Amino acid sequence: MLDIKPLRYFVTLAETRHFGRAAARLNLTQPPLSRQLAALEAALGVTLIERSPRSVTLTVAGEQFYNDARAILAALEQSARNVRAAARGDAGQLSIGFTMCAAYSVVPGYARRFGAAYPAVALHLREVVSNDLAAQVAAGQIDAAIMFPGAQKKGLAMREIVSEPLCVALSRNHPRARARQLRISQLAGEPFVLATEQVAPTLRAAIVEHCRQGGFEPDIRFEVQLQQTVLSLVDEGVGIALVPASMRRAQLAGVVFRPLLDAPQIEQVLAWSPLNRNPCLAHFLALV
Repeated sequence: MLDIKPLRYFVTLAETRHFGRAAARLNLTQPPLSRQLAALEAALGVTLIERSPRSVTLTVAGEQFYNDARAILAALEQSARNVRAAARGDAGQLSIGFTMCAAYSVVPGYARRFGAAYPAVALHLREVVSNDLAAQVAAGQIDAAIMFPGAQKKGLAMREIVSEPLCVALSRNHPRARARQLRISQLAGEPFVLATEQVAPTLRAAIVEHCRQGGFEPDIRFEVQLQQTVLSLVDEGVGIALVPASMRRAQLAGVVFRPLLDAPQIEQVLAWSPLNRNPCLAHFLALV
């Protein structure tokens, strides 16, 4: 295996075509430079240069080796730049998990801003069922997660990043679809579509508690895993739903969204492990 130092010596000599100028550029005297080049030729088993008193000429093999050596040295320099960038978090990979609600609220903006600030970082965005997010962060499967705070896991750090009110999702053909806004008491007796308690316990608890404050227990007809499924069932007219206001951006043709008076606020948090040493994560935390 060849050492890097003789490659640098040879490339410098090939560029200057003169032992004296090459030695000066390398801060060497001519004898050690000449010995290094002779050793390189011996190791390769070919003649790289033709010497004369005034100049140096590359052989055909020398021209080929010059091109290859330049490429090797350039790759090494790029590798050094890459590893320094990775250590700073300016390059590398970052994986962020999120709920569907976050997909319609903060995720697009975060992705745009982070991508603009750190274009050399590959940002992997994963939509995950809410109750799985904390476990995936703790296991190191993802670097951070945007999720409902109820799914806490020991050892994770959390920061609130979203707070938004609930709104009412109704079929376009529902009798109350034309109302400008609704009170929770007006929804008594309606069939509700809710996420299961296992999937989104905080969101479900807020909905049920708000119904109770309105004087009734919600008639839960359908329990599902995903907010998209909630809206699909509303679209079919089989029930109504209370969803975070950002879900209005889903824009299903058959669903209308109406403000809910005195609506509870639904928070989402960014969760990560303080033990995570991915330097890209520090940049993301600073951005959000």
